[in-house]
Amino acid sequence: ARGCSPLLQTPATVLSVIAGPNAWILQCLETFASGGNRLCGGACRHLSTHKFVTIILIRRAEPTGKPKSAALVRSGAIDHLVDRETAMVDLPFHPECGWYLDHHQTNRPNEDEETRFIQAGGTCHWEATPSAARLAYDVLSPYIDLSHLEEIMPVVDALDSGQISREAFIADGPILQLSRSLSMREPEHMQRLLDMLAQGMTLADVLADADILPHVARAKLERAEAQMVVEAHTTIVDRLAICRMDEKGVRSNGYLVTAWAGDRADACCIVHGYADGSIDTPERPALSASFYANSFLKNGQGRFDLSRLATALDPTGGGHANACGCRVQPPGIDANLKVCLLYTSPSPRDRG
Repeated sequence: ARGCSPLLQTPATVLSVIAGPNAWILQCLETFASGGNRLCGGACRHLSTHKFVTIILIRRAEPTGKPKSAALVRSGAIDHLVDRETAMVDLPFHPECGWYLDHHQTNRPNEDEETRFIQAGGTCHWEATPSAARLAYDVLSPYIDLSHLEEIMPVVDALDSGQISREAFIADGPILQLSRSLSMREPEHMQRLLDMLAQGMTLADVLADADILPHVARAKLERAEAQMVVEAHTTIVDRLAICRMDEKGVRSNGYLVTAWAGDRADACCIVHGYADGSIDTPERPALSASFYANSFLKNGQGRFDLSRLATALDPTGGGHANACGCRVQPPGIDANLKVCLLYTSPSPRDRG
C-alpha cells in the first residue's frame, strides 16, 4: 500500500483533526456485516459491524465526534460541512477534509490527489486492510487503550473481508447476533452499545447486560425471517444469485444468500429499498444493489472484479472487487439487472 502519509506521530494530531463542531463523518451504509436480515420497519438502515467498530475506535479518541450519514456525504448535500476538522472514514476521498482513512480500492486517491491533499495539510491513511476498523485500530492503538476490542477485531475483519467460514456463519455466534442488532430503527440501543464499548466495557459484560440481551434475541429471530425471504425470492442466472429484498422491509448482506446458494453461484446481487424511497427517509430508503463474491467457495474471492458492476450502474458506486454496492438507476431495477447480466454472461473464466 502506498500508505498516503506517515502514521500520526502523536495522539494530539488525531484529536486536532477530529475535534471541533463538524467533527467527523462516517459511512452508515445500508448493508450490515453479519449476513442476517436487516432493517425492517419499512426497510430501516443498518450499520455494518466494521463501521460501527470504527466509530467506537474514533470515539475513544474523541468522545465529542458526531457522525453523519454516508448517503448525505455521497450526495454532496453536506459538502459545506467538510473542512480540515472533518475526518472521513470508509468513504470516497474528499480533498477538503482533514483526515482521510479508508481501505476500499475504488475510494483510493491517486498519487496527484494524495500529494496535493498532504501539502494542503491533510492527513491520509489508505491501506488494503481487511476492514476500515482494522486500519483505525492500527493507527490509534499505539496511543489509546483498545485492549477490550481485541476479541472483536478478528471477527470484524473476517466479516468485512469475506474470510468468515460457512461453519462459523451458520453457527451464528454472539458477536454475529450482536452485530445484527445494530439498526437505525433502534437508535437508543445503538447509542447505548456505542457508549459501552467506547468507554472500555468488555464484550462479555456487554452481552450480559439486561438492556442488550433483548436486542440480541431479536436479531436471532430476524435472521430466520430473512432466511425465508432469501429462499423465496432468490434466482440464480449464469451463476449470479439475484435476491430481491426490495419492497419487503428486510436486509441482508451476501453471506446469507451465498450460504443458501452454495456451489451453484459465484456471486450474488441483493436489491434493497423501495421504489418510492429516498435518502431523506431512513425508514424507507431508496433502491440500492449490493454485490458479493461467494467467499464460501474454494478460491471464491478474486474471480471477478464486482466493483465493475457497481460503477457501471452508478458513477458513485464502488467498494471492493469482492464486495461493493450502488444505487439503482433509472429506468429501474429490471433494466439495471440486465446490465449486470451482460457483465456476468458469458462467464469470463472457466469454472471447471
